[in-house]
Amino acid sequence: MPTEIALLESRALRVEQMGRVDALDKVKSLVMLPDGIHLRTEDVARYFEVSTSVVRRLTDRHSDELVQNGMRVLRGAELRSFHSDMLSLWSGEGVESYPQAVTQLRLYTRRTVLNVAMLLRDSDIARCVRTYLLDAEQDLRAGYASLEHRVTRVESCLAGVGTALQELGPVLNRMSLRLDSLDRRLEVTQQVIGALSVRLGGVSEDIVRLDGRMDELARNLKDLSRRNRNR
Repeated sequence: MPTEIALLESRALRVEQMGRVDALDKVKSLVMLPDGIHLRTEDVARYFEVSTSVVRRLTDRHSDELVQNGMRVLRGAELRSFHSDMLSLWSGEGVESYPQAVTQLRLYTRRTVLNVAMLLRDSDIARCVRTYLLDAEQDLRAGYASLEHRVTRVESCLAGVGTALQELGPVLNRMSLRLDSLDRRLEVTQQVIGALSVRLGGVSEDIVRLDGRMDELARNLKDLSRRNRNR
């Protein structure tokens, strides 16, 4: 778990935290220029409650790192174009109230301000931002540890399930063989029943013919009996 001192001294650790710009507004509201993207040196100093000279000295010492994280200096035509864009968005008390730099303007983004927070030693606001970052990372690490533990338990359970399935395999195979045998026996039984049905059909026809012959014999006996009485 990195410490605040490590964060102040290690650029690699600061790079790991550069996506956490949400930490700035968690500590204090960050007032942006009208474009909602940039801040001036004065705005950064006001956020950290330090003088502009402190911010300038820090940005001079760490200019390479801060430039990689969004800081830039505008001059000449680029500066005039930026002021024109800001004036079109400015909603202050009249255009004359918009502060315009004469020769150059150093601009910062949220990412740059977060970078400053991880470099600025003598600011309570910067310390709070660093504390928030470190606490959040600790909570995240604890969450990962808990998740890893749960995943390990699930993997252990799945391993047990795999063993049980392996043991169940031969049983299922035997059951499958028995079912196949029953299917064959059922097919033979159905064939026997079919044959019996055919034979029963023949017997039924024989019984019908026998009934007819019995009726005929009974009629003949009656006729013979009448003739004998008439003699």
